[in-house]
Amino acid sequence: MATSKKTRAKARKSPSSSRKRQCWLMKSEPDVYGIDTLEREGRTGWDGIRNYQARNFMRDDMRVGDEVLFYHSNAKPPGVAGLARVSKLGVVDHTQFDPDNKYFDPKSDPDDPRWVMVEVEFVERFKAEISLEWLKSQATLHEMLVVQRGQRLSIQPVQPRHYDLVVKAGRRASV
Repeated sequence: MATSKKTRAKARKSPSSSRKRQCWLMKSEPDVYGIDTLEREGRTGWDGIRNYQARNFMRDDMRVGDEVLFYHSNAKPPGVAGLARVSKLGVVDHTQFDPDNKYFDPKSDPDDPRWVMVEVEFVERFKAEISLEWLKSQATLHEMLVVQRGQRLSIQPVQPRHYDLVVKAGRRASV
């Protein structure tokens, strides 16, 4: 995973002690790249993001050490399968330059890449997947973006208190 000087410069870094805890929900289809694959590989680049808002979250807001809810989308049922952590910033998404890749972007310039990604590392697989239905049933989680109508963004900020509630539920034997 290559990083350009320009891309690394764009990935602003701040001392972890001077910034609030940041948590995220990152969606992936389990048959494309699921928590089991991340557990086996240990880490991966979060490539193929072609939404500017999601890209901007990775480029501008994420920091090494940020906590991630790993969400299985387009699954039956969809839900949070485990935890990951942001381990590297400012990585150029190589898929934008590959004409044989479905995420190829002919307008992206190798000298000024349009698409960047982060690397995430495996932290934990939940004992029980936390379904979207369960998330929606919890009054304390009604502000989570993933439970709100029309929120399809593949990368979403999560309030630390919501992250903690989901983690607590995921570590229980069943929900």
